[in-house]
Amino acid sequence: MTTINDPNLNLKVKKTVEKISENMHIIANEPSLAFYRIQEHVRKVLPLVVDRRSEVEVLQQELQGKCYDLEYAVTALKSIEAAEKPVKNIHELLKNAIFLKQQLKYEESKRPKKESSQNSVYKRLSAHITLDIPDLTNAVRETTNRVENMMIRTNSVQNGTNATELQRSHTTLH
Repeated sequence: MTTINDPNLNLKVKKTVEKISENMHIIANEPSLAFYRIQEHVRKVLPLVVDRRSEVEVLQQELQGKCYDLEYAVTALKSIEAAEKPVKNIHELLKNAIFLKQQLKYEESKRPKKESSQNSVYKRLSAHITLDIPDLTNAVRETTNRVENMMIRTNSVQNGTNATELQRSHTTLH
């Protein structure tokens, strides 16, 4: 090897060798550094990506449930539309029933009223009450008698009759 005595040249050679060595070091370590940076990035971002993915899955399930609800609602609306004709028929039948009821009421108001001791609601009710308690049975009988007497007085005043007592039905308690 020959030595060069030029200090300027030696300095240039030394700088060039250092740069080459540095570049070789960088080139040799470049893949390691790149992988390190990728690993660092993945460690920072991966938990966030996993969280976002789980949120997306939950949202997807909720969206699917809402789609089912929406389909059910659309089906219900279609069935309501299909029920339009039967509902109109029911409406017409109700109108006719109300009209017929009004006609019956009018016809009944024309007829003379009769006292109906056999159709007394209180007598029919008391006939079906079977109690083993004598005090309560007596109380029911007394209440029935009072109500019947009040009805007789009311009917007598309205009809102008002097009926003072209703005949007992065979279904009442004795």
